[in-house]
This record gives sequence, C-alpha cells and structure tokens, in this order.
Amino acid sequence: MAEITIESIKKLKELSGVGLTDAKKALVEADGDFDKALKAMREKGLTKAEKRGDRETREGIVTAYVHDNRIAAIIELNCETSFVAKTEEFNTLAHNIAVQVASMNPQWNVYEDIPEDIYNEAVKEAEASLTGKEPADKKEMIVKSKIAKKFSDRVLMAQPFVFDDSKTIADVIKEAIAKTGENINVKQFKRIELGVTE
Repeated sequence: MAEITIESIKKLKELSGVGLTDAKKALVEADGDFDKALKAMREKGLTKAEKRGDRETREGIVTAYVHDNRIAAIIELNCETSFVAKTEEFNTLAHNIAVQVASMNPQWNVYEDIPEDIYNEAVKEAEASLTGKEPADKKEMIVKSKIAKKFSDRVLMAQPFVFDDSKTIADVIKEAIAKTGENINVKQFKRIELGVTE
C-alpha cells in the first residue's frame, strides 16, 4: 500500500470537490493509489465537478490575448453567475486559456467537435494498425486510445496546460469548477496569426 499523505488527500479533495474525510476514505480503499482513487470516485458519481457539468452556463466573459502583435486569441469562457464571472480567479483562468489557444493552436474544443469524416478516417487508420493479436474485448478501447492520442494536441481540452504540463486544460477547468462550485466551460475560441488564413 502506498503512503497516504495529507498532500494527496488535499489534492484529491480539490479535484473531486468532496470533503477531506471522503477523500481519505477513497485513498484508503484504493490502497493509496491516487489515480485509482480518483477514478473510483468518478465512477461512483462522487465528483461534484462532473455533476455540475450539466448545469447551464449563461454568464461569463470574452477575453483576448495578443502575443508580439503577431498572434491573437479570443475566447468565451462561461460560468453560471455574474458573481463568479467577475472574480479575479475566473478572469485569470480565461486569460490563461487564451494564452493556451495562442500558443498551442487547438482546432477543436472537445473530441466531439472533430468533424465526422475526419474522425471516421482516424478510426479506419487505428483499426488498420491493429495486429490481430489484441484480445477481442480490448480492440475498441485500443482504437479509442489511438484516436485520443492522434488528436490530443489538436483538441483544447486534451492539451497539456502551458503553465503546468502535468495537467490538461480539462483538468484545470475541473479544478476551477471544484473551487467555485459552478459549472465552467469554454464556449468558443478563435486564433488569428498575422499572414495566415484558414
């Protein structure tokens, strides 16, 4: 069993939005394995941040970031209330995501935004790369994993966060949801580069 530290309990609490007692209990049940504990909490529906994901977001801000007068990114970040939209933390999150868009040039917000023809072509490629030795019940999972890897640098939510590459943008937003108690999502974004047209 891995050592359960107060730091790991606090981190699990922040990511999941539950209390310290529930976070510790989940780690004990997972023998100290942090990833296993977080996965178990999500499967049990204990992750409040994910539960909030269905709530409507009608407030928020539009913000822009310009780099060296050559690259600009504009994003719409939504939340549930104007109170949260006006906080420094929310505005910093919006700014950081705009920097992310300018730096990493994502094409889509989430995997579901990938056009069907492009996604289907990736499925065919992934299936063609299978050796035939994979267990039948694992093939679909392997194909999905290959597709996720192929598009991870082009999907905003899957990209490593430019200020902390141990997290994805989705992780950063989940942390913000857990802290604010509100659903938060990127509604839209646009990146412009001098001399480059789509």
